[in-house]
Amino acid sequence: MLKYSLRENLLTADPDDCMAQVQDVRSYSQDEVIDLMMRRGTTLTRADVAAVLQVYTEVVSELTADGSAVNTPLFNTGFSVSGVFSSMSDSFDKARHSVGVNVNAGTALREAVKSVKTEKTEGLNTDPYITEATDVVSGAVNSTLTAGGILRLTGARLKFDAADEAQGVFLVPENGGEAVRCSVVAENKPARVTVMIPADIASGTYYAEVRTKLLGNRQAGKTLKTGRFGKPLEVAAQA
Repeated sequence: MLKYSLRENLLTADPDDCMAQVQDVRSYSQDEVIDLMMRRGTTLTRADVAAVLQVYTEVVSELTADGSAVNTPLFNTGFSVSGVFSSMSDSFDKARHSVGVNVNAGTALREAVKSVKTEKTEGLNTDPYITEATDVVSGAVNSTLTAGGILRLTGARLKFDAADEAQGVFLVPENGGEAVRCSVVAENKPARVTVMIPADIASGTYYAEVRTKLLGNRQAGKTLKTGRFGKPLEVAAQA
């Protein structure tokens, strides 16, 4: 079962778009693969299987070192050369160029992946995660903020200890200036927080951050966790 979680896709213009993130994938070493092969009742000994795989690995490596491609039911290999060549008469120079190996799924793996079953789950990341920033005064979503207005953030794991000045909602200037803490809190819930934007905030571009030490069970941890909203928010100059 392939587990995945959904997160907002910040790379598209559509605010409702989401992207999948694979979670908790089980990996197998070659020794574990051999163990599974032995359970199928093969007449070969474990040492025989290990030896065959070792020779297989050596042959594929030698072919690759010779500049040859390998096509099998499991994978297909190819090559690429990276680096800048100064002219048509320039030649490969290990100091400036490199060879890469491209590996693609073979026919057997392409067929196997069609049978993969999926399960939607919550992401393993315990940091605050902001999905939307709304300027309540103007109604603008994920775009502008009003000085002295109300900012509502929605997402997951957003709740914080408002009494701790290290925690809360912060507006971080894009130019690297000092973060502005929104100290007046109207709503403080795991999925939604609402704060007042300081009236004296300077105009410019900001990124909203939620900083918290609270864990999923609402117990306070020692580590400050930060979740930043990936879309820039613009505070207009005051008239």
